Amino acid sequence: MKNNWKKNIVLFLISQILSLFGSSLVQYAILWYITLNTKSGLMMTISIICGFLPTFFLSPFAGVWADRYNRKVLIMLSDSFIAITTLLMAILFLMGYESMGLLFVMSAFRAAGAGVQTPAIGAFIPQIVPEEQLTKVNGINGSIQAMIMLISPMLSGALLTMATIEVIFFIDVITAAAAVLVLVFFLKVSAHEKAQNLQKVSYFKDLREGIDYIKGHTYVKKFFIFCAFFFFLVSPVAFLTPLQVTRSFGDDVWRLTAIEIAFSIGMMLGGTLMASWGGFKNKVHTMVFSSLLTGICTIAFGVTPIFWFYLIIMGIIGVSMPLFHTPSTVLLQEKVEADFLGRVFGVLGMISSSMMPLGMLIFGPMADVVQIEWLLIGTGICMFIQSFFLIGSKDLVEAGRPKA
Repeated sequence: MKNNWKKNIVLFLISQILSLFGSSLVQYAILWYITLNTKSGLMMTISIICGFLPTFFLSPFAGVWADRYNRKVLIMLSDSFIAITTLLMAILFLMGYESMGLLFVMSAFRAAGAGVQTPAIGAFIPQIVPEEQLTKVNGINGSIQAMIMLISPMLSGALLTMATIEVIFFIDVITAAAAVLVLVFFLKVSAHEKAQNLQKVSYFKDLREGIDYIKGHTYVKKFFIFCAFFFFLVSPVAFLTPLQVTRSFGDDVWRLTAIEIAFSIGMMLGGTLMASWGGFKNKVHTMVFSSLLTGICTIAFGVTPIFWFYLIIMGIIGVSMPLFHTPSTVLLQEKVEADFLGRVFGVLGMISSSMMPLGMLIFGPMADVVQIEWLLIGTGICMFIQSFFLIGSKDLVEAGRPKA
């Protein structure tokens, strides 16, 4: 199967580009629609919770599905579900049923589809890519995603000024359909070995075995503990910066577009850097550097009074993201046995989809009574200090060492 890995990964990435492009347009349209129409930290919190809770509840199930069933089929089904949901929402908006509540409901349904898709993608890539190429492929994938994130906010902002939000919904439906067609007609990949065999154990036994595997895998367990705290602390910089910009610098659409563009350019550079350089020899050292840089940049967001300097910081934090995400993803893909990959990525999705909304439950309402700048300074200091947990763990550092 991996003899044709270059052709397979190109086709798969084309499908993901189409799917991600439409989803990004909708994501930015909803975010800006809520931000510009409410300027409320509480409304932002509700939206974010709706976009994460379904993923939290579905992730453990989706992880088992990714290990038991054909991962390509799961990706296609989830893409189709998201497209149908978006189509229904576009029709309702055209009929005049515009409301924040409908946007929240759509965010929840889209999150449910993403909850199924994410662990399937994480487990599918090492199924078709040789292990020694995983860092390069994940780095390239990160750069492509960043490029889409660079284009989509500009296009989304332009469409919102020239057309209605329904137009963006329809674009997402078309791109999702195209993504599914690429997988159906062009990507010919057999299901992994476990999916081809009749399952001899029950679903819940599979789930329990996955949890036991994580408990017994010291590197994975400690890494997940780090991620839980990190996702909690990163929620203000991830979700409250658009609100901070509208309050501190102005509520112009171009400002919101500018911060997304700066972040996307940074991510694109970071992904390219990881694809060409690959990071430090020890992958955990690259992750530590990224985590320290994220903490410093978060503190800087809270103290800068100049918007153009704010954009530079946003670009730097964008660079730091692939420097953490790429080596951490590759380490899981390398260290975790193939039959457990879906469940491990499912649990990781459950952690991210619970800790970030939990952070917003606290920091979101606080943003209406406390300056967002103070929240960023406090969480940035905590992230900087937490980074030393990675470098101080012998198990994590040992796992990050290159193979002999």
